[in-house]
Amino acid sequence: MIKNFIEVSGLKKSFQTNHVLKDVSFTICKGSIFALLGSNGAGKTTVIKILSTLTKPDGGNATISGFDVVHQGDYVRECISLTGQFAAVDEVLTGRENLNLIGQLKRLPDVKSKVDEWLSFFNLEDAANRKVSTYSGGMRRRLDIAMSLMGSPQVLFLDEPTTGLDPQNRIAMWDLVKSLAAGGTTVFLTTQYLEEAEYLADSIAILHGGKILAEGTPQYLKEIMPQRGAQLNIQSERKAIEAMKLLNDNGIAVDSIEQNLPSLEEVFLTLIDEKKEGSNHE
Repeated sequence: MIKNFIEVSGLKKSFQTNHVLKDVSFTICKGSIFALLGSNGAGKTTVIKILSTLTKPDGGNATISGFDVVHQGDYVRECISLTGQFAAVDEVLTGRENLNLIGQLKRLPDVKSKVDEWLSFFNLEDAANRKVSTYSGGMRRRLDIAMSLMGSPQVLFLDEPTTGLDPQNRIAMWDLVKSLAAGGTTVFLTTQYLEEAEYLADSIAILHGGKILAEGTPQYLKEIMPQRGAQLNIQSERKAIEAMKLLNDNGIAVDSIEQNLPSLEEVFLTLIDEKKEGSNHE
C-alpha cells in the first residue's frame, strides 16, 4: 500500500534564465487536502503543470499513486483531473451539454446519470438547461469543477479555485472542497489566500524562492514559529511573567497566561522575511 499518494522530490524547472523551481519536495496523503501557498510568481502553477503532465521538470522526480509523472504519464492522467485558474467551460452550450460532452469524451458508462449526479451535487439543476453565458462567476466555477469530476478522478488539482469569486461564493467553494475530500478525493490546491489555506488544508507547503520553506499542518506551522524566533519568545515569556506579578501585586489572582499562537499570515511573512535576510547575507 502506498503511504504517500503524491511524492515530490527535488523538483527543478527553469524558463531560460528564470529558475522557477530550484529544489521542491513534499508529500501528500490520500484523501487529504493539500495547499501550496505562495506569492504571485512563486511557481505554484508550474508545480501543478508538472504533476498533471502538462510540462516536464528539468530535474527531480514526482509520482502519483506510484506512477512517475514523466515516464508513466498515461497512467497518471487516468487518475487525475485539473481545474485551472480560469473556468474552461463552453459558454455556447448549456451546463448539461458541457457535462455531457466531457462524459462522452471520456467514454463513461451511463453518462446521463453521471451528469444528473453532478448537477445535483453542485446545485446546478435549475440552471442545467440554460446557456453557460448566463451563469454567474460562482456557477461557472462550480460547473468547471463538475466537469473535472466526471471521470471520478482520485486527485483533483485546483489552481487558485476562488480567484475572482465574491465572499459568498468563496465560502461555498470551501464547503465544496471539504465535501470532495470527505468523499475520498485527494485535493491539491494552490492559493494566495492565507485564510483559505488555513481553513481548508490538512497540510500546507509554503513555496518561495523556488523552494519549500516549510511543510506541515496549519497547527504545526504555527507551533514552530516561536522556536524559530527563540529570542523573541524569551522576551515574550519575560513580559508575561512581569504582567502576572503586576496583576498579583494588585490583588488580581492569575494562575497562568496562555501565549497565543501566531496566525498563518505571521508564519508566512516571517518565513519570507527569513528567506530574504538569508539571501542578503549570501
